[in-house]
Amino acid sequence: MLIKSIFTNSSGILFSRILGFIRDLLTASILGANIYSDIFFVAFKLPNLFRRIFAEGAFTQAFIPAYAKAKYKIRFSSIIFLQLIGFLIVLSLFVTLFSGLITKAIALGFDEKTINLAAPLVSINFYYLPLIFIVTFMAALLQYKNHFATTAFSTALLNLSLIAALLISKNLDKYEITFYLSYGVLIGGIFQVIVHLIAIKKKNLLKVFTFKKHEKKEENRFYKSFIGATIGSSTAHISAFLDTWLASFLVTGSISYLYYANRVFQLPLALFAIATSTALFPMVAKAIKNKDEQRALYLLKKSTVILFFLLFIATLIGIVFNNFIIYVLFERGAFNSVDTQNTALILTMYLIGLIPFGIAKIFSLWLYSHEKQFIAAKISMKALAFNIIFSLILIVPYKAAGLALASTLSGFILFYLTIKEFGLIKFFNLFKN
Repeated sequence: MLIKSIFTNSSGILFSRILGFIRDLLTASILGANIYSDIFFVAFKLPNLFRRIFAEGAFTQAFIPAYAKAKYKIRFSSIIFLQLIGFLIVLSLFVTLFSGLITKAIALGFDEKTINLAAPLVSINFYYLPLIFIVTFMAALLQYKNHFATTAFSTALLNLSLIAALLISKNLDKYEITFYLSYGVLIGGIFQVIVHLIAIKKKNLLKVFTFKKHEKKEENRFYKSFIGATIGSSTAHISAFLDTWLASFLVTGSISYLYYANRVFQLPLALFAIATSTALFPMVAKAIKNKDEQRALYLLKKSTVILFFLLFIATLIGIVFNNFIIYVLFERGAFNSVDTQNTALILTMYLIGLIPFGIAKIFSLWLYSHEKQFIAAKISMKALAFNIIFSLILIVPYKAAGLALASTLSGFILFYLTIKEFGLIKFFNLFKN
């Protein structure tokens, strides 16, 4: 079951990422690495930041263990959905009303003209957040039922939508293209909602939207875990957000270099680490709920061994062929050889941290399954603090590459602290044979 689930997730992620690279290839060719690509990436980064913190990361980590223990699962899940979707809709309206201030806050290095260009895009893109929360809520229910295919393959719909937007608008003014891309984000989100609705209907899970009377105790337990998970999940994405913010003070194109390099780095991380953790988490959570710790440890050990070798190979290939990878993927049109060299160097800095980030993600599941989200959050906050320190030290001598290296160094801190909390002796005993 574990290997099959990992393979399903990996296949879906690979398919989506191939389309994502086609999307990035077209974006690099049509927009290049300039002010227009920078403002779109800034606009899209904000909903992505909140999506990964609230929707994909924190929500799933808190929801699945709470849902597994809930006495009245339908009542519990329905009220949680209603409360959070209401909050996200209000938040989206707030961003629309104050888009200029929000844009200035997330890109302080932008001048007034650039902020005015970016603000409408920030407003449009943010409405992707409530859409993707609906997707994530339904995905969590499907994961609990060991159904992963719909969620794994649905991200491809977002990439297809953006590819279509680029092809339709390629001959227009570059600023107009950014609007087509922004509306393409929303259309992709709507398609993702539709396919998940079809999947949960087939699994007879639509009754979770009945909004019946619920157990306050279960709700409170979820939100306690959710707050801790939100803090913990936010740190990695705040780190990426910090990179964008600091890079806005560097030469034009630095934000885009970081974006393209991070996109390549995220492929093996998603293909192997995220695919494995997504498949593993419901199984570990159920084993812990049933007080079967040996089963949970066996699953962790098996997953870690597989993941280590996959990430090691990916790291080796990525570092050796960094220039070639960026050249093949992006060097065409407005993206030139200098852009390739700058992006390839940043990619190497990111890849050094691939293994520690991946393994830390697996062992954090142990903490989440025991509903120790606040402990995981403290670990993540410490790693973030080190990341900020490293970034401020390294940005001056190494520019954008220094920001990527700072992220990698914080990954090693995160790995050490996570294993320390799991138990160093327990960790070594788990793998001594």
